Amino acid sequence: MEKYSIRKATINDLDIISELEATCFPAAEAATKESFRARLTKYPDYFFLLFISEKLVSMVNGLVTDIPDLQDEMYDDADIHDSNGDWQMIFGVDTHPAFQRNGYAEVTLKAFIENARKENRKGVVLTCKDKLLHYYEKFGFESEGISSSTHGDVTWYQMRLTF
Repeated sequence: MEKYSIRKATINDLDIISELEATCFPAAEAATKESFRARLTKYPDYFFLLFISEKLVSMVNGLVTDIPDLQDEMYDDADIHDSNGDWQMIFGVDTHPAFQRNGYAEVTLKAFIENARKENRKGVVLTCKDKLLHYYEKFGFESEGISSSTHGDVTWYQMRLTF
């Protein structure tokens, strides 16, 4: 693993965040630049960015809310964010394909989870495809079955890590 640094995002990261998302997800599932602009305006501290030599390699982002289950409207309505909420949602775990399978997503995700612990959240919630269930189980997430999410016309599984 190459030397890396992790930091929180700013609105100045909008272009590189949007580019990474478009590289990592199909168009139907990827967040738009406008959605990221709204998110970065409301909750930039909930974007953890991993860089290698000033290149954005991995990212984890999501909002905080009292709503216990991840809902599709959360992706595009940044006003749902409540910094005093009980649950940290994860909208995306992105790692550039050229850097996948090297542990970068893991260290970024661990930093994001640790931040949620320090902020005394009840836990972290995400949705993923069935092929990634085992990956998130390594971090202590438990599958709650098929999510109500229809984002991108894909079957998603909700996973929860309770502290």
